[in-house]
Amino acid sequence: MLRRARLVAAKDLALSVSGGQGLVQAVLLGLLLIFLFSLSKPLGGTISPQAAGAIFWLSSAFGLVLIFNDLFSLEEANGARMGLLSSPVPVHAVWLGKGVAGLGLLLVTQLVFLPATIAFLGQSVNGSLWLLLGTLLAADLGLVVLGALLGALSQGQGARESLLSVIVFPLLLPVLLAGITLFGMVFSGEDASGAGRWLGVIGAFDGVFSGAGLILFPFVYGGEE
Repeated sequence: MLRRARLVAAKDLALSVSGGQGLVQAVLLGLLLIFLFSLSKPLGGTISPQAAGAIFWLSSAFGLVLIFNDLFSLEEANGARMGLLSSPVPVHAVWLGKGVAGLGLLLVTQLVFLPATIAFLGQSVNGSLWLLLGTLLAADLGLVVLGALLGALSQGQGARESLLSVIVFPLLLPVLLAGITLFGMVFSGEDASGAGRWLGVIGAFDGVFSGAGLILFPFVYGGEE
């Protein structure tokens, strides 16, 4: 299954980079949000570290929606979803492959968002670099696990095209709150003694929705049009 998941991920990454619009739209929207929020800074002042973390993760969440809408529309636009379902590829390999592709694309957008947050919002990394990287990877894992599940749910009918953006944000609140708090610690350099509790929240979120994806994805992706 892992080999087939790698093939699905490689195919999605190649199509997204060569012709998909989700990555470009995600980067442009995120940069626009960061720039617009930077205009709210007092003249000669800075935005608080926690507010800067909130803007970074808000940009990432909007990028997540655009990325997974694009990833799942690759098959939907050409009627290829039924081909995947009727092939010997396990359905879970599709979920895993799209999750890996989504993670790669999301990390690319965040490699743009993080320097933009530092430059436009007047921040600097005063805390642990390892805490920043650990938070980024752990939170992104939860984002893409949920995005890969709900991205499949949002496909199939024109009336459901906006379903991903409607459902995903309330479900993402725990991991977004944890990411915002931890990034606030990193930007401010304050004592990170409470970081373990927030990392535990992210870990629990990742575990719950990974299990939900394993159970529900075959039914969601293989549902009737």
